[in-house]
Amino acid sequence: MSEIAARHARLAADFRSTAASVPPGRWDAPSPCQGWTAHDVVAHVIEAHLMQLGFADAVPQNVPDAVEAPVEALDVVIAAVQDQLGDPDRATQVIDGIAGQMPWETSVDSFLCFDLLVHRWDLARAAGLPEALPPEDVRWASAVADGFGEMLHAEGVCAPPLEPPQDADEQTTFLARLGRRTW
Repeated sequence: MSEIAARHARLAADFRSTAASVPPGRWDAPSPCQGWTAHDVVAHVIEAHLMQLGFADAVPQNVPDAVEAPVEALDVVIAAVQDQLGDPDRATQVIDGIAGQMPWETSVDSFLCFDLLVHRWDLARAAGLPEALPPEDVRWASAVADGFGEMLHAEGVCAPPLEPPQDADEQTTFLARLGRRTW
């Protein structure tokens, strides 16, 4: 398994676990993403997986409805991405993606893996679940954010950065950079 496939598998499992833990009454709770509920965050992650799979001409036909069965829909799209990442020829094919031409697995790493980590926090915050992210993932995602440049704060991506408290830890500092208030 490649490093990217392993990262996606781990982050996807963490996100799925958080989604599976959302209490029934919290799916409509507001998330840190303006205008989105907990359910909207999960639907976005499913849609992002489907978009990436579309770049690889590998969209599964059997995806459950994200409203009716969000965890089951996650299972299908996560498995489909893992299947593509497991085939070196498919994983390394050059696609025309969000940020131009790049190997498909690079697009998955930069966008899907980043989304899985950040939106896991958003989902946990909305659902009232534990919000701690692994420090090594926060450092990795911070480096990925460096590569986004101005696109990080483009319309519909991340809110304007916030000034974290002086004594902020890595996670708080990282999330503040993405316009998320943790304090």
